[in-house]
Amino acid sequence: MKTKLNLITVLSLLFVTLSSAQDISGSWKGVLKVQTNELPIVFNISENEGVLISTMDSPSQGAMGIATDNTAFIDNILTIDMSKFGINYVGTFDGTSIVGTFTQGGTPISLDLTPGKYEVAAKQQEPKKPYPYLSEEIVFNNEKADNIKLSGTLTIPTNVDNPPVAILITGSGPQNRNQELLGHKPFLVLSDYLTRKGIAVLRYDDRGTAQSEGEYTKATTFDFASDVEAAMAYLKTRNDVLDINKIGLIGHSEGGLIAPIVASRNKEISFCVLLAAPGISGKQILMTQTRKAMELGGVSPEDIEINEQFSSEIYEICADYHGEESKNEIIAIFTEMKNSSSEMLKTQLTDEVIQQQIQLITSPWMRTFIQIEPKDYLSKVNCPVLAINGEKDFQVVPEENLEGINNALRSNNNTDVTTIEVEDLNHLFQTSETGSFTEYASNEETFSPIVLVIISDWLNERFQN
Repeated sequence: MKTKLNLITVLSLLFVTLSSAQDISGSWKGVLKVQTNELPIVFNISENEGVLISTMDSPSQGAMGIATDNTAFIDNILTIDMSKFGINYVGTFDGTSIVGTFTQGGTPISLDLTPGKYEVAAKQQEPKKPYPYLSEEIVFNNEKADNIKLSGTLTIPTNVDNPPVAILITGSGPQNRNQELLGHKPFLVLSDYLTRKGIAVLRYDDRGTAQSEGEYTKATTFDFASDVEAAMAYLKTRNDVLDINKIGLIGHSEGGLIAPIVASRNKEISFCVLLAAPGISGKQILMTQTRKAMELGGVSPEDIEINEQFSSEIYEICADYHGEESKNEIIAIFTEMKNSSSEMLKTQLTDEVIQQQIQLITSPWMRTFIQIEPKDYLSKVNCPVLAINGEKDFQVVPEENLEGINNALRSNNNTDVTTIEVEDLNHLFQTSETGSFTEYASNEETFSPIVLVIISDWLNERFQN
């Protein structure tokens, strides 16, 4: 599941005041240099009746149109704040460029800007039109969710009569149908490959995302499961081009939790492919994920232990949440955690960051996720299951999650279970050096060709016409 702490990918509103006769409208680009990494940044500034409407882009991460809270341009000094997320930029305009400092979480980084934007080339694996198969834009309704309309793409092989069909289920966080993240489109790559191998694929925008209706922020894992069931209901109307008796699910990360939830209550599901899927509780996932992320980030063992101690207490409160009373308890724990941490962690735990984390962990989605036990649903799945994890996945650690999946499935005497750990792959199924989040964007590989072959071969062995 995608990290919630990457502030570069968070959206907020921006209202800015223009207080100078000098026109600074346009796009301004620069590069943040953090340790050995370089992160291109673009500020887009435009004026509308004396008010500046601005956004920030992080092109290499595929994060565009990020808004800030406040911007001022006075006496050739540009100030841009994202106070909610502890981000501030201050720069001096010299007539042609802006020389300044980008501060995030109290850490200042030099960032000089020049006019223009960055051209971002498509990743190497991204398929190009024309496709050798049918690609149809579709819309279906979820009657259980106020009849919201969900938009997607159905790809159908032309060399197979009535092929089996897979529904792709995204991981956590609002995702479009391509599961677009950090410049990559893994679901586009996966659907293209499978369709070329004779398997139809339906992928769709999450509710409240891109072209789909609904409110993402109010939804839980179980709400997203109902969206999958709505996709199933739609596919059952397409017996003109599909084998509707061979509908299966392919879920990544949280999508790999949603798939067995759906399969446990819909026995007609023909297969499940679980990619980096949870096999242990949501709380355990979050604890192990955070520990691995902190280790990869060079955080001291002392700070890691402090974080785990207080995080465990916070998750327990969230699992039995009682509104404002519980929120105040969480604030008190964060305050104690900050006071107990090193100076480095204290600098990062600003009031804004704490408020952001409280908003995240008390959301309906998080409170639900913390309590979910995957075994409760995996133990009721009878269809063939393929579960794959990358060896270097720090977000869903392979050993304990694959073991949890395997044990739960076999407890119900499911005899067609395949679990595979693939060497050197990260959470996104990219070949990686460390598995760290910092490698996601810079990696040219979108989806391991080895895993593409494993999935298509496994499916075709079971569902060849």
